Amino acid sequence: MLLNELTPFPEERKDRKRIGRGRGTGQGCTAGKGNKGQNARAGVSSRPWFEGGQMPLARRLPKRGFKNPFKVSYSPINLDRLVESFPETAEITLDLIYERGLAPKGAPVKILGNGDLTKAITVEAHKFSASALEKLAKAGGAAKPLENVTEG
Repeated sequence: MLLNELTPFPEERKDRKRIGRGRGTGQGCTAGKGNKGQNARAGVSSRPWFEGGQMPLARRLPKRGFKNPFKVSYSPINLDRLVESFPETAEITLDLIYERGLAPKGAPVKILGNGDLTKAITVEAHKFSASALEKLAKAGGAAKPLENVTEG
């Protein structure tokens, strides 16, 4: 017997509320909705942010900050993780990175320089840090940036 196979005895299970099925169910008359009012009516449900006509919280609080719509956030991948994920591969393309699940599919990728390289590899990514470029060049490999900027 496994934990997911354990179930309580039928008499220990709590019955669901049978709302609107008469007085004998214990939920008769107003069916547990109280007397009159908006929430007692059929088919009426207020929006989750509605506060009964009071000025909503989102409008009471001051607006703060700035959201940059042009900001690009990269998925960072360190060199040691690349070497660990591709032990026998000499050329690592962006499609291979997406296939292995190192970055979400279609997300821009930036290679960072944490870790040591023992062999020459060619890496294709959107951006490279200065330390990653240095380590790739030192090991005899190459970096194929997909954007013009390679520093930073």
